Amino acid sequence: MTQIPGRQIHLDFHTSPLIPGIGADFDPAEFVRTLKAAHVDSVTVFAKCHHGHLYYNTDRPERHPGLAPGFGLLEAQVNALHEAGIRAPIYISVQCDEYAANSHPEWVARRPDSGQVKRGEDVFTAGWQILDLATGYQDYLFDQTTEVLQRFKPVDGLFFDMCWDQPSTTAPFLAAMERAGLDPESEADRRTHAHRQALAFMKRFADLVKQHSPDGSCYFNSRPLSGLPEEAQYLTQVEIEALPTGGWGYMYFPKNVRYARNFGKPYLGMTARFHKSWADFGGLKPYAALEYETSQIMAHGGQCSIGDQMHPRGALDRGAYDLIGKAYARVVEREPWLRDAKPVTQVGLFQAKSGGGIDAELANDGATRMFTQLKYQFDVIDAGTDFSKYDLVVLPDNVAMDDALADKLSAYVRNGGRLLATGLAGLSEDARSLRLAPLAVEPLGFSPFTTTYLRLDAALGEGVPPSDHVMYDRGIRVRALAGISAHGQVVEPYFERAWNHFCSHFQTPGEKATDYPVATIAGRAAYIPFPVFSAFAEHGNVPYRLLVRNLVTQLGFDPVLRVAAPTSTEATITRQGDRTIVHLLQYCPERRTRTLDIVEDIVPLHNVNLSLKLGRRPQQAYLAPGREPLPINWAADRAEVAVPVVAGHAMVVFE
Repeated sequence: MTQIPGRQIHLDFHTSPLIPGIGADFDPAEFVRTLKAAHVDSVTVFAKCHHGHLYYNTDRPERHPGLAPGFGLLEAQVNALHEAGIRAPIYISVQCDEYAANSHPEWVARRPDSGQVKRGEDVFTAGWQILDLATGYQDYLFDQTTEVLQRFKPVDGLFFDMCWDQPSTTAPFLAAMERAGLDPESEADRRTHAHRQALAFMKRFADLVKQHSPDGSCYFNSRPLSGLPEEAQYLTQVEIEALPTGGWGYMYFPKNVRYARNFGKPYLGMTARFHKSWADFGGLKPYAALEYETSQIMAHGGQCSIGDQMHPRGALDRGAYDLIGKAYARVVEREPWLRDAKPVTQVGLFQAKSGGGIDAELANDGATRMFTQLKYQFDVIDAGTDFSKYDLVVLPDNVAMDDALADKLSAYVRNGGRLLATGLAGLSEDARSLRLAPLAVEPLGFSPFTTTYLRLDAALGEGVPPSDHVMYDRGIRVRALAGISAHGQVVEPYFERAWNHFCSHFQTPGEKATDYPVATIAGRAAYIPFPVFSAFAEHGNVPYRLLVRNLVTQLGFDPVLRVAAPTSTEATITRQGDRTIVHLLQYCPERRTRTLDIVEDIVPLHNVNLSLKLGRRPQQAYLAPGREPLPINWAADRAEVAVPVVAGHAMVVFE
């Protein structure tokens, strides 16, 4: 696998043509001094921004008007970085280009009502106009990119941004659809063509980069990571843009990295120094937040990238790089335990699909939250994954199930694998027929009740208060086939709540226990007839997590890692040769505003007991980077240690 630097800066520079003096204060020596002091080893610098302007010496008219004659800011940056041994990949904006949109309105993507596609509510809202790659704009962009590749040959890499699938109704887009045998009046066909167009664009430009700089990196940003099976061939690495306070939240990176890391490409997490999102000039996040975000990236085996935006006059913000430098100093100290460290996983979690009342985003988010709280080590997988490397495969709430996948999962169970399915996963969309034979249940359709109650039996009730626990989301009535273990009872309410018959403030109370089970176990396959992961994401009801934990325990699942720590503690495992490293993260984002989760304080945990299943007794255990030794208790193939303090991020190393 190609290696990429682990302490990167993504240096945004989207600068209006109304601003003069571009780069006037740029001092190459000070620029490099600041970056070196902050332990930075790669900086993505700008050839072209969303305003559509170029920042290097060129005869092209889109050169930024605020650049002094003869001055190329990009040349000055790249030369300074290379002289200092710092990598300098180059940024090019793709579908956001104000200069091109204003110069060639016929290149702007159009909605079905002929209005322009725009990042903004209307024409009078500040926001980017979006370009259509079916028009002459793509060749215009190709010429710009070719010039960059020639002038800076060989480039360290190109970072193409704003590269999503963009449906349009321009004449070239519709004509291309007709040539491809698609119906321009069909919204679905327009989406199909937009996707094909994006793939063709990526191939064309990836080939261009390889032609000019065979060793240069190439990445297309702003694309859904779910497209990696067909798009990874055009990428040299995967970059997971995830600014927690910028709309992504703190679950986006750990959810998506578990899928993105499965494609044999180096990968990085991209956060930022901003209090909010991109271009939050003057906004610095608390240090604890940046420490958490970089620690989370390290704990998942990724490389770090921190976003910044340089002032138009070309000077870096001292406070921002004091903050970044403090975070990256920690990364430097830990790098001996990070290089080539690969995640250790035990569970394969499928990606949910939407349909049948299931919101895939909720289901995926709920499963990630639940398994993180349970300290399970998991990948996010798809139908093309080799299931045999997992002790447990989980199908959350609704999964795209064809005959080939059903056969593959059945073979996995026959060969000793464990399987958990929930909700519609493994059933038909109407919940009336079984599509995955190992579950061995008879589906009877959706419950007539939106809200029911779960009465757990002894096998599923460990740690759960002895109550009838509300299930807020509609489940499925099922019967277990003969010889199959049925656990718990679904308690149904007196009636469905409606405008003309209701009881009390919220849901109708339970009336009687039914014969419908809360869960079933058929050999090594378990099933919960409720969308328990979506419900957990939406409601956070603790019994849902305990139900899943207790059910997989009944399947014989033994977690490779056990940590006696709060559910807020994140735990991951990586392996580096003969070393096994357990990362413990204890940072608690707080909802400090109506929309922002903020980490400001690091509150330490003390005396955290940890138990790790290993193939043989380790010779030593210690805390990195200080190498403080930890006494080991070895019992039943498990190494047990007590971590004296977890102050945000602890790395426990077994050798």
